Amino acid sequence: MAATGTSAKRPFGETELIVLMASLMALQALGIDSMLPALGHIADDLGAAGNDRQYVISSYFLGAGLGAFFPGAFADRFGRRPVLFMGLVSYVILSLACAMVSDYWTLIGLRIAQGILCAGLSVVPTAIVRDRVGGDKMAKMMSLIIMIFLAVPIFAPAIGQLVLMVAGWREIFVVMAVLAAVVGVWTWIRLPESLAEENVQEIDPRTILKNMGLSLSNRVSFGYVAGSALVFGSLFGFLNSSQQLISESFGAGDYFALIFGASVFGMVIASFTNSRIVERFGARRVGQTALIGFFFISLAQLFSAGPEQTLWEFVPLLALSMTMLGFVGSNFSSIAMQPFQSIAGAASSAHMSLRMITGAVLGGAIGQAYDGTAVPLAIAMLGCSLVGLALVLYSERGKLFRRPSEARRYMLLHDIMRH
Repeated sequence: MAATGTSAKRPFGETELIVLMASLMALQALGIDSMLPALGHIADDLGAAGNDRQYVISSYFLGAGLGAFFPGAFADRFGRRPVLFMGLVSYVILSLACAMVSDYWTLIGLRIAQGILCAGLSVVPTAIVRDRVGGDKMAKMMSLIIMIFLAVPIFAPAIGQLVLMVAGWREIFVVMAVLAAVVGVWTWIRLPESLAEENVQEIDPRTILKNMGLSLSNRVSFGYVAGSALVFGSLFGFLNSSQQLISESFGAGDYFALIFGASVFGMVIASFTNSRIVERFGARRVGQTALIGFFFISLAQLFSAGPEQTLWEFVPLLALSMTMLGFVGSNFSSIAMQPFQSIAGAASSAHMSLRMITGAVLGGAIGQAYDGTAVPLAIAMLGCSLVGLALVLYSERGKLFRRPSEARRYMLLHDIMRH
């Protein structure tokens, strides 16, 4: 397809691609994390009881998971740009609609709709990167994208808290709409279409289902998609209960944004480090090592958790867990996408949908199990890491830590046997 939407003055280079893709994905994180300091205010204003306040977060995750089934197929047919613009326009309109609600469950409905219609902002950037590069080069680029993207969870709660200092929770949604509009203008002016003519797919339900089924049934890919879905599901559990856990259980409400940002900062460091080492050691070796590290840190968190646990025991262990997830995310995503260049949009949709739906359901369950301590979260993290490791072993036929050359031979052999 034609490369439209670029400026004639300056080529669209790799650095701008990385920053723009991160900005598009970051809008999704902004829609979640900027809400965290306001959950108590929303619950008081709209009459949500107890743990029900968490639905402001989990409803968005659920909508994004359901919506992720569709953008990839449309992006494989009509191109990447139109799907992105539909998501950006929906993001602006529904953010403003959320700012005007007077009923709590209407807000939840709008959040589900926003997650569904804006899912392309998470799905399409991965497909765009896959259009351009593959292999460990893709893992390196995704690491840099995620590194920038993760700056949002660090600063978004602070943005929400700053807005609350001068206005109300409704104005947080207005800020979201304004930022999405800015990113939309940038995308319109600069982003070229990356879908190649030979990779255009027809909108045929049978073809779409076949492509999605292929992307989820591929043994090399499945363990990494499902494994990352589980470990990130435990992260979603923390997001759901973080405001209550930090502000109420540990009594650090005034420092919520700072503590939350410090917990997530390790993911930024991990993503930057990964971009430097992944081409040398390979996405498999780095990602698998991080998953094993996540398991042992979760075990330590479980031993520490309980009514007597202090904030200074909880936060360092959580930060270390987030650091491991920074290595897991981009590497597992890149490995899972490797076999699917010709159907990158459909594969990205299927993978993102599985991750988001798993995260929404698992994260919601962890959040609803909140009992005033970090015990439910620690149990979930430990269980998810253990099952995730088993799934990776399934994909690798029981052999971990393959060298990059070994991994390429394994994937080639798998493709020959499959065909």
